[in-house]
Amino acid sequence: MASMRILSARGDTAVEWDAAKFTEGDPEARAAVAEAERLFQELKAKGATAFTVRPGRPAERLDVFDPLAEQIVIVPRVAGG
Repeated sequence: MASMRILSARGDTAVEWDAAKFTEGDPEARAAVAEAERLFQELKAKGATAFTVRPGRPAERLDVFDPLAEQIVIVPRVAGG
C-alpha cells in the first residue's frame, strides 16, 4: 500500500492507494492517486517540501509526484522568527 503523509500543525494526514491496482487501471486507486497528486501540487505551490521515504535508505527530496513511491512525506514551509 502506497501512501502520502502530510505533516501540519493539526497533525498527520494520510492518503493511501494500492500502487499495483493503480497500474492495472483500478478506478478507485486512480481516484486516490488523483487526489494525492492534487494535494501534492497544492502544497508544493505553497512552499511545502516533499520526500520519498524507503526503509534502510536516506529520505530523498521529491519535486514531481510519483504514484509508485511507497511513501511520500510532505512537510510544510518552515517560517523562522
